[in-house]
Amino acid sequence: MFCHLRPVRRLCLEKIFPPWFRNSSRALSGAEAVNALRPFYFAVHPDFFGQHPREREVNENSLKRLSVYLENLQKPGFKSLKPTQLTFYVRETEQNSSEGQEPFSTSGFRAVKFTLHTRDLLSTVLYILNSCSLSVEHIQSLNSNVRSQPLREAKRMSDRPIKWDKSYYYFTGFKDPHEDLEQVSRMETTLTSWLDNNGKSAIKKLKNSLPLRKELDRLKDDLSHQLQLSDIRWQRSWGIAHRCSQLHSLGRLVQQNLEILKNAKGCTIIFTDRSGMSAVGHVMLGTMDVHHHWTKLFERLPSYFDLQRRLMLLEDQISYLLGGIQVVYIEELQPVLTLEEYYSLLDVFYNRLLKNRIPFHPRSLRGLQMILNSDRYAPSLHELGHFNIPTLCDPANLQWFILTKAQQARDNMKRKEELKVIENELIQASTKKFSLEKFYKEPSVSSKQMVDCCKRLLEQSLPYLQGMHLCISHFYSVMQDGDLCIPWNWKDGEAIK
Repeated sequence: MFCHLRPVRRLCLEKIFPPWFRNSSRALSGAEAVNALRPFYFAVHPDFFGQHPREREVNENSLKRLSVYLENLQKPGFKSLKPTQLTFYVRETEQNSSEGQEPFSTSGFRAVKFTLHTRDLLSTVLYILNSCSLSVEHIQSLNSNVRSQPLREAKRMSDRPIKWDKSYYYFTGFKDPHEDLEQVSRMETTLTSWLDNNGKSAIKKLKNSLPLRKELDRLKDDLSHQLQLSDIRWQRSWGIAHRCSQLHSLGRLVQQNLEILKNAKGCTIIFTDRSGMSAVGHVMLGTMDVHHHWTKLFERLPSYFDLQRRLMLLEDQISYLLGGIQVVYIEELQPVLTLEEYYSLLDVFYNRLLKNRIPFHPRSLRGLQMILNSDRYAPSLHELGHFNIPTLCDPANLQWFILTKAQQARDNMKRKEELKVIENELIQASTKKFSLEKFYKEPSVSSKQMVDCCKRLLEQSLPYLQGMHLCISHFYSVMQDGDLCIPWNWKDGEAIK
């Protein structure tokens, strides 16, 4: 029996893996894996999703989990990893715009879901690239024994998995990877079992982070008081230790240039990727910038305040030309723009309106809201009730669209306010029932999703949540400081196949 199994297995492997992969004499290094995944990183990097905050955040979260998976693969002596389910929004490129793929949205990207259950870096890299319909030809050059032949066969890896008869695993003693994958998948998609497996780890991490959390609150209160700030916030999900380090850095700058930093009185400071003033008037401190850049920014704040006043006047002028509709900037739904970038966007739109006067009745659209977009050419109505207006849209189309969608926009806004009230009530009820220390959601989770999540949570008995920090997200995770992340559409009981 066994002599018949081995040749069959060899034949199946020849159909799945390219010859250069089977003849490879060495494993892929960590640096080579990163280099091999460049096309993938280019297709999913969050910086390319600035106009789509929800998709950007999903990719950020998935990249974090992928990074952990790749790091664990490189640890000496590791035995096996739990299958990791990932979701990425992939940008349309020449490489992945092939026939037979899921059609791209009007925004130029599509969702790709796959589960990693690989044993080495090379097969992991191949699987990721194949799952995203990206070329694997460049990987040949990473191995010294690679032959120059096409890799079309490699693309069969994700499409034609081996499915052995169960008798094979019974007689050989090998573990059935499909059975293991199904079992772990069920565990990961069941809220109670996931909490059973991860609750103690989260409690330990949370307990270890408490001293740093107190230090963070103290530093934040001291700096807010010294500079008379409205708030101090962070754009990224940095850990507590990282945030404390950033506040210590700002504290040292306060000691050196207190009078200059007092220019930020009444402002909100946000630690982010670049320094400047945001579109809504927040002081942005780039975490990679040195103190000199921060000092220069605080020195320029008076001129920024002047530009902010001009920007508000420009918004009022646009509103007047569009029947009283309010021009707003929604941080959660728009890319992070500097004050200069947003002013330039408004100025272009305002000049187009002046050249093509649209006959709106004065104040006929009061109570409605619009945001400006630079990446689309057709107006749209958001489910939250505001209009998405392209900077370069046709004025005639704009008039027709706003007038025909005005009532629907009002209905959406009313529904949004009703949902917000229900959401806040359910958050308070959930916090009280489970004795949560903190209960919050990621910006990419809508009020409708949060309401659905909380209603189902309140029907459960979840003792592990007492005293915890719970975040509603799109995936399961225990953050480095003990925060529990669960998907808004979590399932209980038997996973749905």
